[in-house]
Amino acid sequence: MSVRTATAAAAAAALFGSGALLLPADRPDATGQVSAHRADPVVVAHRGASGHAPENTLAAVDAAEALGVDWVENDVQRTRDGVLVVLHDTDLKRTTDVEQVFPDRAPWAVKDFTAAELAKLDAGSWFGAQFAGTRIPTLTQFLHRLERNRQKLLLEIKSPATYPGIERDIIRTLGRTGWLDRSHVRNRLVVQSFGADSVKRIHSLRPDVTTGFLGTPAVADLPSYAAFTDQINPSYATIDADYVAAVQRLKGAHGKRLRVNTWTVNKAADAVRARDLGVDGIITNFPDVVRDATS
Repeated sequence: MSVRTATAAAAAAALFGSGALLLPADRPDATGQVSAHRADPVVVAHRGASGHAPENTLAAVDAAEALGVDWVENDVQRTRDGVLVVLHDTDLKRTTDVEQVFPDRAPWAVKDFTAAELAKLDAGSWFGAQFAGTRIPTLTQFLHRLERNRQKLLLEIKSPATYPGIERDIIRTLGRTGWLDRSHVRNRLVVQSFGADSVKRIHSLRPDVTTGFLGTPAVADLPSYAAFTDQINPSYATIDADYVAAVQRLKGAHGKRLRVNTWTVNKAADAVRARDLGVDGIITNFPDVVRDATS
């Protein structure tokens, strides 16, 4: 652990508390052999540290950084005028004050608003009064904040069928902000989606970029996914140790074994179980809880 990470982790523990440390259980490695020294699963802050700050905002990015968490997951959509923004729901009702600001614009779909209109919305008050005035970030703003914090990105293409061509827009934005250089591509970037065709398009546009498929394909279908992705990222409720091992026996699009990052795990006991299933990463709203339970 770096000095920066250790200091941040200590500060976060003081703010949020820490769970008991548990030793990792023996788990099978990529060859099926049991190893007592396999690395603990990577902890990924789901929509930022969204248990501590409003999801998909710069405040959630900073909350993850304060906890010493390197990997941040986000969701990307596109506005009516073609700007990529970071938001989970395809409508704006749950996490903004859109119904008050634009009362006549139901059903308040993201795709029906311009970036300038979205910039007027409060995306923080729903979570807590201390976050009043927090804005929906553009993807460019989000990338700049991650860069400032020296963090890494698991980027989800949200509802790609709603936004034809969004993959090319994402690649263009990543390129403009420096996120497609060798260092970022090798160590700091994964692009994922529930849409297999969307993941395939990213792989076709930039074969060097690491990709992930969100879901739990049947074991018999895994080889077809391995042709265009590097990760199978399933819901925690859908997996067992046999499934994790079946994924990890295969090599992905870049010739390395497929990785498994499971979501969304928020309780310490579930994190320990996920670790013991052999997953490579755990995506969580509470990265401090998961890290303390699995390290």
